[in-house]
Parts: sequence; structure tokens; C-alpha cells
Amino acid sequence: MSLSLTVLGTASPHPGPGRPCSGYLVRGGGAEVWVDAGPGTFAELQGHTDPRRLTAIWISHLHADHSADLLAAVYAFAFGGMTPPAPVPVYAPRDCARRLAGFLGRPDVRFLDGILDFRPLHDGHTVRHRNLRLTSRAVLHDTEAYGLRAECRGSVLAYSGDSGPCDALTDLAAGADLFLCEADVDAHREGEQPVHLTPEDAGACAKGARELLVTHVGPTLTREAAADRAARVFGGRTAAAREGDTRSF
Repeated sequence: MSLSLTVLGTASPHPGPGRPCSGYLVRGGGAEVWVDAGPGTFAELQGHTDPRRLTAIWISHLHADHSADLLAAVYAFAFGGMTPPAPVPVYAPRDCARRLAGFLGRPDVRFLDGILDFRPLHDGHTVRHRNLRLTSRAVLHDTEAYGLRAECRGSVLAYSGDSGPCDALTDLAAGADLFLCEADVDAHREGEQPVHLTPEDAGACAKGARELLVTHVGPTLTREAAADRAARVFGGRTAAAREGDTRSF
């Protein structure tokens, strides 16, 4: 198998016992990428790989439930004996480094230069690490946000990040072996622009994929109910993401 996904965390909007927030380890073509860094996921990451081996970090958006454990990584890399052999590329919205510096009370971001190399995302951003190709698409959220398409030797993983229904999600999922998709809300509020997906939205966006894996299920839903509702619309193989699961394809 050329591509694998390991689930580190799925919770929304805060971590729970045994359930960190959003985070995943994507491996393929000799690369290892930490995708989203929700609270609790850095600890889980260490159960599957040495963080010093990371090829890159990819952050969909800067809400805390997807990015706060970058702070844990900074402490591990700078002070915890896990210094990587070279600064790890961090693909994230433009303000990521400044926010980290601000939280730590630093006047600028230069103190991060020896451990993290921040590279801003944009719609259509594409980068290759070894034989793993990462393509980012801007999605519809209440802040700058991106979905991801990871490709390696013909295998394709798509990830929604956090998003309301939009064409970019359909494009990301098209032809994917697995679409990892949020299903955060039970229903949309009347008159508001949706910035998350219902399970039915997730099923509709996944139509072009072979398999749907539902994640980031909010507190008004259970994972089982979200997967069942999404499956009725998707019509194909559907499951709920669970911490520690690994899928290879």
C-alpha cells in the first residue's frame, strides 16, 4: 500500500477523555505528515512515530481545535530533546507563526526558525515531499481554511478540514480512495451561512470518492448516527473515524 492514514483525534470543539481534537498522520512515498494539530494529538502522534521524523506539518486553519498542539511541538522540539535534524516545514494559513509567538510572549517569530519553517497556504497550493503530493484548496469556513488532497503512486486521500458545503470539497473528493470529512452539526441554522457540514452534506460532498470516513462530529451528534446519516446520502462504504485507526490504500 502506498498511502496510509492514522487517526490521532476526532473531537469537536474540545478534547475529551481518550479523544483528542482533530489530527491525523498521513504517510506515503517515504514522507510522514502531521495533518492538523488539535489539542491532545501531539501525544498520540508519538505513539505512531518519532516526531523528529516528520517530513512536514499541514494545518487546515487556525482555530484552536485544529492547531493548538503546535505549542506542544514547539516545546518538544525546542526544550524536550526532540529537536528535528532540520526545521520542519509547516504549511498553514499565513498568520500561524505570529500567533504562536504571541501566545509565548515573543515580539517576533525568529525564535522558531531553528525548528519550524512556516510556509503560507493558498488556494491551489501544491508541494511534493518525496513521492507524496499535497494539494490544498480553499474551503468555506468563518476564517481562512483549506481542504487537502494527498496523492501517492495512484492512491488518493482527501480531507475536508472544517468547511460548509462548497464546490472545493466536491473537487477534493473526486476520484479519492478515501474522503475524510467533517460532519460537525446536526442541522444548519436558518438564515446563517453554513461553515460546517451536516452528515447529509458530508455524504453529498463525498459522491465522487470510493469511501467516506466521517470525523469532527460535534456534541449534538454521535459518531454512529453521523456515519449512518451520511451513508444514506453517499450510498457507498461509510464509517466513523476513531482514534488509533489506520487505513492503508
